[in-house]
Amino acid sequence: MPSYVINEKCDGCKGQDKTACMYICPNDLMVLDKERMKAYNRDPSMCWECYSCVKICPQQAIDVRGYADFVPLGASVVPLRGSEDIMWTIKFRDGSIKRFKFPIRTTPEGSAKPDGGYSTAASDDIKGIALFTEPDSLHLSEVPTKK
Repeated sequence: MPSYVINEKCDGCKGQDKTACMYICPNDLMVLDKERMKAYNRDPSMCWECYSCVKICPQQAIDVRGYADFVPLGASVVPLRGSEDIMWTIKFRDGSIKRFKFPIRTTPEGSAKPDGGYSTAASDDIKGIALFTEPDSLHLSEVPTKK
């Protein structure tokens, strides 16, 4: 279900150098056409279907192409992102609609620590970047070693 931009709704994030969808796309597929000031997916076949661009678009101008097994039957999935949460509206094949609301964050914006609060250790094997949270993350007093 690759993403696509609904041209009538897209405003190019009001003339910014980089649109919200360009910023969030993990595969760098979203591009801004500077002449028309509209975003587009440059290679839909490479889309990861992660919904990041759909969720972040402030104009709700991005949607995904549904799979042939449910779209012709009338089903749809539409996210609506707020500042604190996201609401998914699911329309089922029988016409029934359900809405699910989930928080976007569990911590205040800007408060997440990249290292998880653990101090980075020296660079030898056991204290390298791959194991720098050990033994604390295992709730042990020391790393088990071979005697």
